[in-house]
Amino acid sequence: MPLHPRTCSLLYSVSCLLDALDGYAARAFEQSTRFGAVLDMVTDRCTTSCLLVFLSCAFPRWTIVFQMLLSLDFSSHYIHMYTTLTMAGSESSHKNVDESRSWILHLYYTNKTVLFVFCALNELFFIALYLLSFSSPLLSPSLLNSVSNSEAMQIQAGAQVNTSLLSQIFPNPYSAAALELARANKMDSFWPWVLTAISFPVMAMKQFINIVQIVKASKWLAEGDLAMRKAQGLPRKKSKST
Repeated sequence: MPLHPRTCSLLYSVSCLLDALDGYAARAFEQSTRFGAVLDMVTDRCTTSCLLVFLSCAFPRWTIVFQMLLSLDFSSHYIHMYTTLTMAGSESSHKNVDESRSWILHLYYTNKTVLFVFCALNELFFIALYLLSFSSPLLSPSLLNSVSNSEAMQIQAGAQVNTSLLSQIFPNPYSAAALELARANKMDSFWPWVLTAISFPVMAMKQFINIVQIVKASKWLAEGDLAMRKAQGLPRKKSKST
């Protein structure tokens, strides 16, 4: 992720597309399970969180914003799924949201086109930010100039290069080789900015839906607690001591 923006963006995008297709495949082959539903949501949260963690490092000024988005994403989906399983029963899906509770959540979860567009453009926004961290306003040809022969002669011939598998899995983003890769992978910022502008409104709306989700789920869970305590006769009235 810190060294190969094009490869990472491609693999990330393919992963998101496959995530959208696995649900259709499961229903088509009658292999839908509760474990699959939970696993689908967990992998979604993990994928997005990994990208947000990198963006926090790439744009340290906006770290608190990415932290808030990450916290909101995890908390809203966790409490929504927990509330659904608790209040509607283990046989119910977290996508079965009654319109009387929230029309926007009902539309979001029951309309597959709306769900796909929101999820796709939400991820596209963060991918575009990721590409922006490797871009510059103008791609100068000087960035791609090769090292001259005189400069190459100054490089120590016997310099040791760490080629171990560990160094490839955990590369040092500030090493000379990593900086050289970053220079070679530099890209123009025009298209990342275009993708960011197009996807930002949908991303912002997605965060609003997350807020609605956590509020509605909290209220539903609180209603269940009140009903349970009332059925148990709680709180018990203490008799006045004479």
